[in-house]
Amino acid sequence: MKLEKILNNVDYELLQGSLDKEINDIKYDSREVVNGDLFVCLTGFYSDGHDYIETAIEKGATALLVEREVNVPDEITVIKVDNTRRKLNIVSKNFFENPDEELIKIGITGTKGKTTTTYMIKSILEKAGNKVGMFGTVGIFVGDKKYKTVNTTPESYLIYKYMREMVNEGCKYVVMEVSSLGLKHGRVDNIMFDYGVFTNLSLDHVSPDSGREHPTYEDYANSKKKLFNICKVGIFNKDNDEYNRMVEDATCEIISFGKKDADVIINKITKASRVDKIHTSFELTGRVNGTFDLNLPGDFNVYNATVATIVTKLIGIEDKYIEEGLLSTVVDGRCQLFNVGNKFNVMIDFAHNLVSIESIINTMREYNPNRIITIFGVGGGKGEAQRKNMGKLVGELSDMAIITMDNPRLDDINVINSQIESGIKETNCEYKIITDRKEAINYALSNAEENDIILIVGKGHEKYQDIQGVQYPFSEEDIIKEFIDNYENK
Repeated sequence: MKLEKILNNVDYELLQGSLDKEINDIKYDSREVVNGDLFVCLTGFYSDGHDYIETAIEKGATALLVEREVNVPDEITVIKVDNTRRKLNIVSKNFFENPDEELIKIGITGTKGKTTTTYMIKSILEKAGNKVGMFGTVGIFVGDKKYKTVNTTPESYLIYKYMREMVNEGCKYVVMEVSSLGLKHGRVDNIMFDYGVFTNLSLDHVSPDSGREHPTYEDYANSKKKLFNICKVGIFNKDNDEYNRMVEDATCEIISFGKKDADVIINKITKASRVDKIHTSFELTGRVNGTFDLNLPGDFNVYNATVATIVTKLIGIEDKYIEEGLLSTVVDGRCQLFNVGNKFNVMIDFAHNLVSIESIINTMREYNPNRIITIFGVGGGKGEAQRKNMGKLVGELSDMAIITMDNPRLDDINVINSQIESGIKETNCEYKIITDRKEAINYALSNAEENDIILIVGKGHEKYQDIQGVQYPFSEEDIIKEFIDNYENK
């Protein structure tokens, strides 16, 4: 595409060179530049793209998007803007020819529930015969194809690139986890979502000194709010303490949901457990009516399913597809359930801090298991107090616990496990230390009793173990499936 066309709607100053150039692609990583590319110099916390201009030119970049004057050969076109990261959004949208405008866009923000809710919406839309694209923590999906992503909400270039692929592959809808950092850094600034969702808000992703997260809770909350100035219809959890903050200054239509005084009211949550499955049902009244079922546990999944139901009902999806989609939703590493021989259940969950682990254990207790066996560890880089507190919490809430490895990174796993053990010793919980995580899982599976629930927490969808700077392939799902195959073939 001609550089002049790529710069449409961009406020810029041409420092040198010509705009009458064909641009092969847009790159913001100098290592990926090839001949004919526009190199965008992004300024980050740890690195500055302006420092890699020489490398980008050596690799063939013929134009630069910069924030300050630079000294480069005369034949290189240099365009200066006030903020390259935000302008990357516009030039990417232009380069991929506005693919967002050809899709129905659903954006979901909140501290928890984003991943599961996107999966539920995708499942429902697919049951109704639609091809769906999705962005999120687990990856980028274009129909059945999956791509890895570093960020929950990718850089704007990748958003438009994959949206173009979605359109080309016949997708009608795209569902996106919209993170607070994605909103803060302008990755979705030029997208008008058809539906925006607020699931909940609690203290998370706030670290004053890291530079990679939010300096204050106010900054975190205000970043989330941005979604509701770039969507047409906003769907808000009225039961969350931050509801009023979220709807304040929103420019979209507001639809609320909750257990009372909302546009859509959640009634009659019923929880049941058998040796072959865990089941939850709930009723909605008000702007949306009906009774719906889930093969997922807990009130938090009822809230997620309520969002999915409201969105898809507003789109016009029939109830039968909503019911089928909710029942068949499986989320990698989020309350991911496996049944072993109609005897006991195993769950993989990404819960990895005190709040989320307390929540998932208490939730599973509501289904009246024989025992809860928790397999857990604490990652590298955490303090001794955090590890001790985790051990104490799991010990207080579980019937049995197995302390094991969970991404020790550069730390000594024996030190980590000893610090966890110091906390669990303050409880009456039966426990074992089995450092090898596969061995720990197989021990629990081999010693489970009827109607036990085995909770494997901490890693969720991750397919690796991070040990001394090396990521070794590791899949909890594969370990469980192998055990089930052997169990059933005995």
